[in-house]
Amino acid sequence: MAKLNMVKALNLALFEEMERDRDVLILGEDVGVDGGVFRVTDDLQRKFGSQRVIDSPLAEAAIIGTAVGMALYGLKPICEIQFSGFAFQCFHQIENHAARYRARSLGRFHCQMVVRMPYGGGVRALEHHTESEEQFYAHIPGLKMVVPSGPRTARALLVSAIRDPDPVIFFEAKALYHAAKEDVPDEIETMPIGRAQVVREGGDLSLVAYGAMLRVAVEAADVLQTEDGADVEVIDLLTVSPLDREAIVASVQKTGRAVIVHEAPRSFGPGAEIAASIMEGAFLSLEAPVRRVAAHDVSFAGFAREKANVPDVARLVAAARETLAF
Repeated sequence: MAKLNMVKALNLALFEEMERDRDVLILGEDVGVDGGVFRVTDDLQRKFGSQRVIDSPLAEAAIIGTAVGMALYGLKPICEIQFSGFAFQCFHQIENHAARYRARSLGRFHCQMVVRMPYGGGVRALEHHTESEEQFYAHIPGLKMVVPSGPRTARALLVSAIRDPDPVIFFEAKALYHAAKEDVPDEIETMPIGRAQVVREGGDLSLVAYGAMLRVAVEAADVLQTEDGADVEVIDLLTVSPLDREAIVASVQKTGRAVIVHEAPRSFGPGAEIAASIMEGAFLSLEAPVRRVAAHDVSFAGFAREKANVPDVARLVAAARETLAF
């Protein structure tokens, strides 16, 4: 069992699936010779050749449009969009075509493809390089929206996404790429898409998080236990769509309180859907209103203000204390 950061874990998943299945291929900007802007595809073109690891033009619509055609002919493309903020250039291909082909063909065709995108703040990047736009994809029927929270979940979920018969949007938090190393099994590992994990058991409050915000939630839970004596449960969603409503409801039925944290803007973000699911499934168990801690409803905040926009431990602890005191 090796200790890997998220970049190495993702690279391992890509290598293993390309070695296992010759129909799996990669395409995107700089994914071949340069190994990707974050080196997630490093050395894969040398191992598998330029017909399976394809350097594309700077044309996001062409990347996704080509991948849709490949998928309809039985290939299994993995597309890389360098930053999620650039994906609006290909959003029409994702929404109009990739997400609809199974329904459009009455089940005759599947669009088996993965679209990988680095997302989120915390690394002082430029405009269009720091957004968290998972709500757009989670809203589209026919798409699955996966957001791993660490090296092991990233490797296992990427393998599952590649093998899934439907299109999967796979968000990778830039802030997590080199943040920590975890034990990653030597054997190929998968995880079910659409299932959350309880990463910390508790009875006083449920913290619901995913992606880069899981580390924030775990640190907040430590603070609340140490300073307030609160027994906090932490849920890692792992998949925003389909949403594991059952796991969320079960946790809140036990704790009676919930705080949701995400990096997307607050209004119409995933937290609103999670809160609605709690109200529908655990209303009679609630001891306090459901709270959301999210990015503010502003566009690019700029270097000097990024920390004030991305949720942090202090903001989450403050919201949790208000919820516990209600």
